[in-house]
Amino acid sequence: MSTAFRLPLEVFYEREARHPRQRFLVQPTGGGQVEELDWSQVAHQARCAAHWLRGRELPPGSHIAIISKNCAHWIIADLAIWMAGHVSVPLYPNLTADSVAQVLEHSESALVFIGKLDDWPAMAPGLKPGLTTVNLPLHPEGDFDFNWDDLQRCSPILDSPTPAAEQLATIIYTSGTTGLPKGVMHSFANLGFATTHGAGLFGLGTADRLLSYLPLCHVAERMFVEMAAIYTGQTVFFAESLDTFLTDLQRARPTAMFGVPRIWTKFQMGVYSKVPAKRLDFLLRLPFIGKRVGHKVLAGLGLDALRVALSGAAPVPQTLLHWYQRLGLDVLEVYGMTESCGYSHIGRPGEHIPGWIGKPCPEVEVRIDEFGEVQVRSGATMLGYYKDPQKTAETLTADGFLRTGDKGEQDAAGNLRLTGRLKEIFKTSKGKYVAPAPIENRLAVHPRIEQVCVVGDGLGAPLGLCVLSAVGVQEAAGAARGALHSSLEVLLEQVNQVLDKHERLRRLVVVKDSWAVENGFLTPTLKIKRNVIEAAYGQRFQEWSERSEAVLWQD
Repeated sequence: MSTAFRLPLEVFYEREARHPRQRFLVQPTGGGQVEELDWSQVAHQARCAAHWLRGRELPPGSHIAIISKNCAHWIIADLAIWMAGHVSVPLYPNLTADSVAQVLEHSESALVFIGKLDDWPAMAPGLKPGLTTVNLPLHPEGDFDFNWDDLQRCSPILDSPTPAAEQLATIIYTSGTTGLPKGVMHSFANLGFATTHGAGLFGLGTADRLLSYLPLCHVAERMFVEMAAIYTGQTVFFAESLDTFLTDLQRARPTAMFGVPRIWTKFQMGVYSKVPAKRLDFLLRLPFIGKRVGHKVLAGLGLDALRVALSGAAPVPQTLLHWYQRLGLDVLEVYGMTESCGYSHIGRPGEHIPGWIGKPCPEVEVRIDEFGEVQVRSGATMLGYYKDPQKTAETLTADGFLRTGDKGEQDAAGNLRLTGRLKEIFKTSKGKYVAPAPIENRLAVHPRIEQVCVVGDGLGAPLGLCVLSAVGVQEAAGAARGALHSSLEVLLEQVNQVLDKHERLRRLVVVKDSWAVENGFLTPTLKIKRNVIEAAYGQRFQEWSERSEAVLWQD
């Protein structure tokens, strides 16, 4: 087994020397303007910032936080921290002040970079007095100890420090679908192993383009954008805001893109808002014309140049993957965890099997234990959880396999299919266990359902809680409500027909609330927080269970 890999800073220095004038980062600066930074400019700014950080005389390996939405200087700050011999600790840019305080205290961060943020006043109280702050070029209003220009007045470091492979590079705090986030420790070897082996899967190179819009503090974006760009030489475009997202996407016309299922669903809903689903379906079925229609739809989204499209972080409905295939785009599934650098399984072009994710990534070992849990081991497996040896011991087996918490199965060719989360499985009052995720996946095919959560712990039968899309909300408030209600009844019947008897849903409940990151119902990576949903509606579960309607509308 070959385990050769290269370390991130080594690769970065090589690109700095090999093609210094090649475009690397493209940052919107407002009003339709962009700033383009080549490899030499990125390196110069990182080297100047590293010089300044060295001058702070912090102990080697100090923890330095980054609180910012995605931007060019997020990556530059990360590089500078590493060049200075320290450890980067990225925080989600939409945390509450309490969560900010918790992560900064737990990580023992000695300094914080503050960048592009939407609601800094709500986060700022999370910084304890005396903690040194440095603003990045795109920063909110506020009082900061130093600004980026201060750092750039330093001369660039002339050496090219390369930390040891086993040295701690970053602590990535999980987004926390349940409980408190854990600090996942990754070494430079972890990052290098995953990116070296993953970068060669699709033949990406300097002519390719990425759009960065999911939080860079999340392991998937960190690996697929920051690390992949360094290792392949791709150009990274950044999104300015939700309002400009389509413009940003069309500017970048990415050739490679990672998205969570909800992003791919939102693209689909955006198309349906302009072309009714039945009309589009008819056009796509037409010989010759259908192919041109599919390309036109992708071009309207800015996705017509995509040749590598990936979806991960949550199950994706097979009907959604099929919809993109009809447009001419193969969206491949990815499976991984923060604890494995997001590096575990990935679908291969032309090898998709409906319902299955795909084969293990290169150099990844997989086994299924006697309880059906998927366990993986590779050079990308975390060092452990920061300051939590007990949790580390619970998550890593004695022989180094990562307990994923996911139930699954493999076929003879090594393809993986997930069948549920061990911790999410609940028991009905009849003593039967139910895995909610596969059922949610079936319900999510409805074009007017944006989010769904199946609950049922202690109930006679599960319930499906649904949040409608914006179009669905409009229909529910107008004359189309009857048709929408009927379609949900049909959906319930169709889903129950393919479920085992103990899994069948008693009814669907359309909740009137929105589930968003801002109100705590979703993680920053748009996964539902089951504990929050159950706390919000749990007192009504029994009442909803006893009603007679197939589809209920929350009053």
